[in-house]
Amino acid sequence: MPLLDDIEPLKLTALAELAAAPDLAALEQTKGAWLGGNGRFTALMKQLGSLPKEEKPAAGKLINLAKQEIEAALLHRREALEFAAALPQEPTDFTVPGRRRILGKLHPLTQVTDDIVRAFRKIGFAVADGPELEDEYHCFDALNTPADHPARDAQDTFYVASPERPLLRTHTSSVQIRVMKSQVPPVRIIVPGRVYRRDNADATHNPTFHQIEGLYVDKKVTVGDLKGTVEFVFRELMGSDVKIRFRPHYFSYTEPSYEIDFTNALVKKMGKDWLEIAGCGMVHPGVFENVGYDPAVWTGWAFGFGIERIAMLRYGINDIRLFYENDVRFLRQF
Repeated sequence: MPLLDDIEPLKLTALAELAAAPDLAALEQTKGAWLGGNGRFTALMKQLGSLPKEEKPAAGKLINLAKQEIEAALLHRREALEFAAALPQEPTDFTVPGRRRILGKLHPLTQVTDDIVRAFRKIGFAVADGPELEDEYHCFDALNTPADHPARDAQDTFYVASPERPLLRTHTSSVQIRVMKSQVPPVRIIVPGRVYRRDNADATHNPTFHQIEGLYVDKKVTVGDLKGTVEFVFRELMGSDVKIRFRPHYFSYTEPSYEIDFTNALVKKMGKDWLEIAGCGMVHPGVFENVGYDPAVWTGWAFGFGIERIAMLRYGINDIRLFYENDVRFLRQF
């Protein structure tokens, strides 16, 4: 059948011309030349009527299959040309400064958090995250906090009324348990995040605030490593004139434990010699045992401090509630 013999050569020619179309305009012209009202493949389909009845089904099937291939090739080439047209026509210099933000600013707490994370990244710390809705095991039990500890009272902690009795985490230390249970040492992480406590006694306390936890676990980690890290980070955040001191304290999940005080020009301007800024200590061996680490092999330190406290000191703010009121007159200052 002459018609059947023409289908394959015509299809191959059409596919070749579509693939060679240099741009979208040329592609549309090629489409019209083959599939338009007066196109060559359209004319081929019109010849079906001249075939004997018994030959029409086979010829019709071959023509439809060929047409499908041509239409698929047309779509593929159009997508390729559209993608190429969207690319920059001139070489792009990716080292030039990016566009400025047109609207809005970062919240002051976000700015401080970014600065803290940046300081820790300089010394090799990764950022970890965990759920704000926690269970008592990760928030208290695994951190050596006994059942009768005041922090576990409903007067201090927000519990959710359900049979499982979940709670809103009171510190980001719960994430250190999740991380240690999921990986073997060494561990070097920070955990910025929102925490919740029943505390709004004055302008420096709020039922929800932000905290950052630091954890470093390896062989032969000492208090000296902890002090060096704290000094580096706070000098990055508050200036090179920062001085740090440790005072003995008690935390159930560290031993020995310390409160961290610091001083610099900002503290002196407030009329104080030292200001308490964070709590820290060497990770308690019992915590290591709870997560499956051998305390005879591994040592580590942990510390945590409030991000709002850093922001209040840096910007001279005396009321923590200003961060949450969304007053644009306040936010425009940062």
